[in-house]
Amino acid sequence: MGGSAAGLFTAATVAAGGRCVRVLESRQGFEPAARSLIVTDQFRSQLGAVASESIVNEIRRFELFTDGRSAQVSLARPDLIIERSRLIPALARSAQQAGAKLSFDTRFLGLAPNARGLRVEVDSAGRREELHAESVVGADGASSRVARSAGWPPIETVPLVQAIVRLPKDHPPDTTRVWFVPDDTPYFYWLIPESSERGALGIIGEQGPDTKRCLACFLEKRHLEPLEWQGARIPVYRGWVPVRRRVGKGEVYLVGDAAAQVKVSTVGGIVTGLRGALGVGQSILQKGGSKELTALRRELGPQAELYLLIGSDQYGKLGEWRAADEVARLARVAVFERPGYKIADRSVLKVPMPPMLDAASDIRAHGARQSLPPAVANYIERKGLYR
Repeated sequence: MGGSAAGLFTAATVAAGGRCVRVLESRQGFEPAARSLIVTDQFRSQLGAVASESIVNEIRRFELFTDGRSAQVSLARPDLIIERSRLIPALARSAQQAGAKLSFDTRFLGLAPNARGLRVEVDSAGRREELHAESVVGADGASSRVARSAGWPPIETVPLVQAIVRLPKDHPPDTTRVWFVPDDTPYFYWLIPESSERGALGIIGEQGPDTKRCLACFLEKRHLEPLEWQGARIPVYRGWVPVRRRVGKGEVYLVGDAAAQVKVSTVGGIVTGLRGALGVGQSILQKGGSKELTALRRELGPQAELYLLIGSDQYGKLGEWRAADEVARLARVAVFERPGYKIADRSVLKVPMPPMLDAASDIRAHGARQSLPPAVANYIERKGLYR
């Protein structure tokens, strides 16, 4: 159910395995709204030749900004800028070539168990129709009707808004710029170049109207005019969503945004959604578990490795911390060097970064306003930290 990227990739995987597959899409055709997305190079290995049809640019460097400070990060393997309106039709063709059938103008109404598996009710071009299946895959987005019908609780979503703009003259086309503005969003702003002439400047927020208002102000400050607007509501990862439910003798699965298969930090969901789709496809074909789903859950779920980043001054006192053993059990300790405190332990994970003079003790003693950039100080005061 749903002609999303994850849904079409699931269809191609299962059809290639010899199963009968039908994709039901509520729209009248695959003409998805344009949206520029950035993905890792893993996208190429996932989709092979299909990937090249949607790639419009490559990113080899990130520039990060906050309160007058900046940093640059070069990538060993380039990130990719893809156009969603090209990706979906390419995946649809791939699914059809594998043997899947596509049905448009078909809206999901509900499902229930029957003697053979599942009875699925749909509205097909205004006519109610009853279908039968052993397995149903919900690939119908973050507000999945399939998920609700099968008993999954709703998932949290946030607004994504971006504007297509003319790329500033000083902006290299192989560089993505990211701005951290805690007063505006707990996430960040980004400007990803589609080409040497255009880019997508966007933000993930918490409330729709506020998010677009913040983006409009950000555009105005940088003297950028929006050529067009793009937007969506995207899921937030709050813990692993079980992707399979038994309904009578049938099985219902969720993939992609319907299962909140997005990165914790960036809320990006193309690569993770395709991994979830591959895992569900394997589960259906093998009638059992999937190594891909196990690996994805390990990366996204409560088993994901956590890091505690501390200064070298505190690392020397870590043994004096309350429940120090518990801290070490819950997270891997990473250390950055502070002036006057060398890192002697060669086994510790070291994080290279510019020296920081301010410590938590300074913030407690003198207040955040005297020690930190304004945006960071505002965030600390708003959240009641370091008290």
